[in-house]
Amino acid sequence: MRSTHSRRATATGALIAAAALLAVGAQTGAASAAPDNGTARTASASKANPGALAKQLSPSQRAELIREASASTAATAKKLGLGSQEKLVVKDVVQDNDGTTHTRYERTFAGLPVLGGDLVVQESKAGATESVVKASRATAAQLKAVGTVADIAPAVATKQALGAAKAAGSDKAEADKAPRKVVWMASGTPQLAYETVVGGLQEDGTPNALHVITDASTGAKLYEWQAIENGVGNTEYSGQVTLGTSGSSGSYNLTDTARGGHKTYNLNHGTSGKGTLFSGSDDVWGNGSASNAETAAADAHYGAAETWDYYKNVHGRTGIKGDGVGAYSRVHYGNNYVNAFWDDSCFCMTYGDGSGNANPLTALDVAAHEMSHGVTSNTAGLNYSGESGGLNEATSDIFATAVEFYSNTSADPGDYLIGEKIDINGDGTPLRYQDKPSKDGASKDSWYSGIGNIDVHYSSGPANHFFYLLSEGSGAKTINGVSYNSPTSDGLPVTGIGRAKAEQIWYKALTTKFTSTTNYAGARTGTLAVASELYGATSAEYKAVQDAWAGINVGARSGGTDPGTGTVFENSTAVSIPDHGSAVTSSVTVTGRTGNAPSALKVGVDITHTYRGDLVIDLVAPDGSTYRLKNSSSSDSADNVNTTYTVNASSETANGTWKLKVQDVYSGDTGKINSFKLTF
Repeated sequence: MRSTHSRRATATGALIAAAALLAVGAQTGAASAAPDNGTARTASASKANPGALAKQLSPSQRAELIREASASTAATAKKLGLGSQEKLVVKDVVQDNDGTTHTRYERTFAGLPVLGGDLVVQESKAGATESVVKASRATAAQLKAVGTVADIAPAVATKQALGAAKAAGSDKAEADKAPRKVVWMASGTPQLAYETVVGGLQEDGTPNALHVITDASTGAKLYEWQAIENGVGNTEYSGQVTLGTSGSSGSYNLTDTARGGHKTYNLNHGTSGKGTLFSGSDDVWGNGSASNAETAAADAHYGAAETWDYYKNVHGRTGIKGDGVGAYSRVHYGNNYVNAFWDDSCFCMTYGDGSGNANPLTALDVAAHEMSHGVTSNTAGLNYSGESGGLNEATSDIFATAVEFYSNTSADPGDYLIGEKIDINGDGTPLRYQDKPSKDGASKDSWYSGIGNIDVHYSSGPANHFFYLLSEGSGAKTINGVSYNSPTSDGLPVTGIGRAKAEQIWYKALTTKFTSTTNYAGARTGTLAVASELYGATSAEYKAVQDAWAGINVGARSGGTDPGTGTVFENSTAVSIPDHGSAVTSSVTVTGRTGNAPSALKVGVDITHTYRGDLVIDLVAPDGSTYRLKNSSSSDSADNVNTTYTVNASSETANGTWKLKVQDVYSGDTGKINSFKLTF
């Protein structure tokens, strides 16, 4: 057992800069189970532990914690076993009510940024290190071997980046900034690289900020990602509301001094700059119609205020960064622009007016979605690609829903629908559904191997579905007048624990357990660790988290097996798993069955291994078809695999020889298959 909780990198990319509400382009049948993560603090099984909840810190208190952590980064680096050329930079500090602190660090090597080198250190009130979560497995020795002299000229990286940007629709003839040298660690072994950023506009008018990573030795492209993620107010979507404004009789403007000085600007259909701060002689904004330019401003301003209040009053976070500083909003972006986005580079939210400039994308849940991208960027920094990108998008949808329920605005009551007010489809349907994501025609209800290859707005579906199941449970129900009917991937019911607890679990996992490379397996591990800290590892809440993940095909249900009985075929002969070697198999021969295997075939796996994140596990059917049970995982550092997976094997003939195939894809750890069984 190692002291660190994570050392593998499976998702790639660097810290996000921004995110859009909608998909603007495409990114370049299995079972999964992430094991439970060992955790330091455990509540009693029957009572919540308020000590494990985040403490509400004032901006000055947070700044002092960051100052203290920054003053001891050298000592922390030494304690963690980092090399002499590695330096830590404090990104954020979260403190719990019991004094436990979670310090999030970024890393440099020989003065170069290390992309994928982020980590979170959890310390007790007494200063003892309780856990470390790392985004990458790389060791100090591996980093030490990285040279800092490039073999190719920066111009090679620039040319490659411009070509990639052109393919994405940008007409920029030069990069926004000269390529910078970095250490690219998000894909596994550290290597010297260039990071180049190209701006301009994408094909649909969304700003472009394409980041391209180029191997500094060969000139080969290693990775690319799009960094634009995608008074009295008479609003269009929330009715008449109170707004925070500034000024006095005869001269008012949309500056909310009570919320960090948040401002709302009019771009007047431009696509750059801040635009003009909304101002007027009275303190009344808009008339409820999109034809009045102030109406969209009132909606955006109100959404920002409600989101600020939610994070502060529910999670103790004062502002997106926790520093008490407000962002700003820009409305009336472009012409017929059907999107909205958050951009780190301006620390702002931007809203288009929709098709025909008639439906501004300024509804309450859209505003909360965009601001929550800022929170993610300043906490876990989930890479905006692959599975981590889907979790990033889902996080914004989850907190968009949370803000809507928190706000309790009569004209826009809380629901588990995203964008239901903006009528983006033109037929009154919402943009996304959390109870059954596939109802939008593109999102996925459950995890499967390869889900990281689809657009992040659609790979977000399983996490949205998890949140709904954890909050409300499965099956048919009506909430605030909206009918839902949430299925599960294994056909078994899930009992919800209530939205408030689900929100706390997701927020605490985001801010203290997730890193830039967290995938679905890692999200399960992180949320289970949080549920253990808040409610105890034998609590109903902990079991509900297990069952909700199992309901979207990530991991086993509570207890490790599903209810019901069946005929068991088992092989208990031990098979050694070579360290970083070829795959090995354990076989069982199924006889006496008729027809095909069940749609919920139970696959029992018992493996001893000193670092299960190394392992890739597959079920191989008699005809050679392969079903992925477990990927290697950057967030899965505990020992052993002892769980039951559920596989839809209904297309396979039941009788024949089935195999469990296991491969250790990293070096440094050993193990064996103890047993493998199938329940028909």
